[in-house]
Amino acid sequence: MLRIENLTKSYGSRLVLQGLNLHVRVGEIYGLLGSNGAGKTTTINILCNLLNADSGTIAINNQPVSKATRSLIGIAPQENLLYKSLSCAENLRFYGKIYGLKGKHLQQQVVLSLEAVNLGQRANSVVETLSGGMQRRLNIAVALVHQPKLIILDEPTTGLDIEARYEIWDLIRRLQRQGITILLTTHLLDEAERLCQRIGILKNGNILAEGTLEALKTRVKAEEIVTLKAADEKVLIDRANELGFVHRYYSDDLSFWMPKHLELAEIISCFEGIPLDSISRQPVRLEHIYLEVTKE
Repeated sequence: MLRIENLTKSYGSRLVLQGLNLHVRVGEIYGLLGSNGAGKTTTINILCNLLNADSGTIAINNQPVSKATRSLIGIAPQENLLYKSLSCAENLRFYGKIYGLKGKHLQQQVVLSLEAVNLGQRANSVVETLSGGMQRRLNIAVALVHQPKLIILDEPTTGLDIEARYEIWDLIRRLQRQGITILLTTHLLDEAERLCQRIGILKNGNILAEGTLEALKTRVKAEEIVTLKAADEKVLIDRANELGFVHRYYSDDLSFWMPKHLELAEIISCFEGIPLDSISRQPVRLEHIYLEVTKE
């Protein structure tokens, strides 16, 4: 659906995209992860033909990016593009007209888009009366109104409470089941874990690692992450080095990569003679992978 080849972009002397290659398959949810300044926004702006690349090619549905491909893309930006004094239906009619929809086709798409985001009963509600979650769903409906092939969701759940976040996640899954291809950018790594079939980690304008979550887990040579607390962390690290365990700090917590699953008694035995204050364990998560890849 989307193919980016050797894309470069500079702002003056600052190179933002350095030969970026990214392929999004038809019908998948692809998660593009990266810190602020990694190049996500620049990539999206070039995709939407709002910015020219210095070099490289982009094709959407096998068509080179141009004004003609704008109708193939729907974008729900991080900041809602909604007129708060207008109703839900009025917002969708306005944006539908921008894409050239009119008459019965426009009205039909307004109805279908509202139903797609479970706002069919709120067509005449003024936007400012909606909850934050509803407004985010309406923002996605705007991206759907012209029946695009590819939808870009930029931080779709930022600032939402957990219930509204779950609603958006369910919506994204429904859109995928309808055959829509989704490019998702997010800082919420658990969101990418739950939703994305493949994930790309972007840093300094390059994809450093890409693949399914299971494939990316090979970047962390561990079956489990064990976090230990003790008065003397150096003693823990020295013992771990003797055992061949890799250690990492995650949010100031000292953790160890376990090459295989161990019973709790086995973990305690490994650190026998060292007074332990606490032990916690968790599977390898995307946060561990992300930190490892970007550190490299």
